[in-house]
Amino acid sequence: MKMTTIQNATIEQAPEIAALIMIAMTDECCLHFCGEGHDLQDFRKMMTQLVQSEHSQYSYRNTLVAMDADKVIGAAVSYDGALLYELRQAFIDKARECLDKDHSAMPDETQQGELYLDSLAVLPDYRHHGIATRLLKATRQKANAMGLPHVGLLVDNDNPTAETLYTSIGFRHVDDNQWGGHAMKHLIL
Repeated sequence: MKMTTIQNATIEQAPEIAALIMIAMTDECCLHFCGEGHDLQDFRKMMTQLVQSEHSQYSYRNTLVAMDADKVIGAAVSYDGALLYELRQAFIDKARECLDKDHSAMPDETQQGELYLDSLAVLPDYRHHGIATRLLKATRQKANAMGLPHVGLLVDNDNPTAETLYTSIGFRHVDDNQWGGHAMKHLIL
């Protein structure tokens, strides 16, 4: 593996970023968000459109990517928690349009005062090389630059490996949450 760089994403990287977001979400969660008669391919198409959007929680504008030469190998999607409702509306609208499903009653996953790390994923062949840690540290720098005191995230109770990664760099458990049909822990750094 060549020298990995962390940089701001571009709109052209939307398909790769959407695929990484879906890895972070897991197939089970993605299917939870699909409407009757829709599958992971439909969800990926919708997510790619949301990443291409300028004003979505999943926008390329909210994304840092890890690059191995010209290949996207990891992504960290984060946004100001105070903008949750404003940014989430794009997901709600696209899910109605593309998946025939209403997600307007989703519980809050973040709040004001934190840069919310919505999705973090690294391609399987590139794991265990410190890339996720570098993306997390870059996300912390992004929070500092935005004047936000914390980085917050949700980790699935059934994902102790991810929780260990987060706590190893200083995240701590503050409360519990539900998201995508799963029990989650809210951690902050």
